[in-house]
Amino acid sequence: MLGFIALPLLFPTSLAVAISDPVHENKQGLSSAHRHVEALILGGGVAGVIAARTFHEEGIDDFLIVEARNELGGRLKSATFGGKTIELGANWIQGTQTGNGPENPILTLAKKHNLRTQYNDLFGSLTTYDNNGAVNYLDVVDTSIDAFVNHTIYSGTRLTQNLVDLSSRSAYDLIGVKPRDIHAKAAEYFNVDFEYAQKPDQNSAIAGSWNNNFTYDIDQGGFSEENLLSIDQRGFKAFIQEEANTFLKPRQLRLKSTVKSISWSDSGVRVVLKDGTTISANYALCTFSLGVLQNDDVLFIPKLPDYKLEAIASMTMATYTKIFLKFPKKFWFDTEMALYADPERGHYPVWQSLDHKHFLPGSGLIFVTVTGDYSKRIEALPDSQVKAEVLNVLQSMFPNITVPPPLDFYFPRWTSDPLYRGSYSNWPPSFVQQHHVNLRSNVDRLYFAGEATSMKYYGFLHGAYFEGLDVAQSIIKCITHQSCVRVEHFDKAQNGIPYDI
Repeated sequence: MLGFIALPLLFPTSLAVAISDPVHENKQGLSSAHRHVEALILGGGVAGVIAARTFHEEGIDDFLIVEARNELGGRLKSATFGGKTIELGANWIQGTQTGNGPENPILTLAKKHNLRTQYNDLFGSLTTYDNNGAVNYLDVVDTSIDAFVNHTIYSGTRLTQNLVDLSSRSAYDLIGVKPRDIHAKAAEYFNVDFEYAQKPDQNSAIAGSWNNNFTYDIDQGGFSEENLLSIDQRGFKAFIQEEANTFLKPRQLRLKSTVKSISWSDSGVRVVLKDGTTISANYALCTFSLGVLQNDDVLFIPKLPDYKLEAIASMTMATYTKIFLKFPKKFWFDTEMALYADPERGHYPVWQSLDHKHFLPGSGLIFVTVTGDYSKRIEALPDSQVKAEVLNVLQSMFPNITVPPPLDFYFPRWTSDPLYRGSYSNWPPSFVQQHHVNLRSNVDRLYFAGEATSMKYYGFLHGAYFEGLDVAQSIIKCITHQSCVRVEHFDKAQNGIPYDI
């Protein structure tokens, strides 16, 4: 269905600036070094590092990774808290391997670099609470798990029958699942929001179905149902940093360098950094998060085509926020997880104990997760108010004790951080396949890759891995003059059947 067109392969000398060129002055009068490379990779997360490795493996070493942070990893972001390394962002290898079936490439790298992980029994090691304390509604959770499976089957059937997409809320309604009380709503949250970082009415039923199946359902080519929690004190980022160390040379990496503008054409790409440095390249790969693209944090010259802008605007950058507390000693549940049901849906619902025999015993660490609009809400509040709200929930969960003040408290603000603008992408019901083709398509010699551009695995680390690999291979074909092609974009995303009004 998708056509391919050839791209020009000429690169004018006016854009090519040798590494040895003298220092020039930019428009602000600041001295600015210039450099030219064959391939420029913008962003040092999983997609960027795997793209760089792919170039290296094909004998193309004239590349440069530009990363705004002081280390590689992207949204693999850890911090020292309460004397331990905690994961602010990605934390799990989601889907591992079943028998001799396909192995999640993140697991492959984790094993290669001796990453310490632990099976996380999310649903099987669970204690339930509500605003009156400990209440056993595990049967409600089990019913909700069954409902999610049926929702996935129903939505997959709609896909095979070429029916229009629905929200997950509509799909639930159509299979007779309508959570009424706070326990059922909390259980639904645990199945939907905790995974997609969006409410059921904000989530695509069909895309959510294949997204789940291609990762977890071995009958659909998935890896396994298993989730491994990283507890490595080097940080989860260690697997991609150590992989980069196997091939990356100092001249191929520039850290602490924020991109200000990207000029693109059919002849090449020129990038200006915030310090005034300019870098030109025959080809460039942009791995910035969907949120960064949506918030105009980087200027594109000329502006991206309307079809591209519509695709960027139409997908969702969701936010998943972990709120960490350090206490003098553990006073909470002995299971790995806890679920709290509040009259307000999404009010500090999913808790995880790191002070557990399988994780970081004796650490005194616990965290609670909020998502979506609630994440944005707490980002706008002072830490003191969020801490007070969290402690009030803990007091409701444990009414027979006096919850002590924490020794430390912390949560990241992903949405307001200009390097991320959220945690990971999600597919809303109004986002159609033509949008995704346009999101993924290149504009002349500027290419795009990341978890958001993965149709099967959007939102997952392995989605970023596969996209970095695949798009780099496309660029390599251009560099080596094999067959420089790109997926034909859609000038307009259209309905299959026009509205008749």
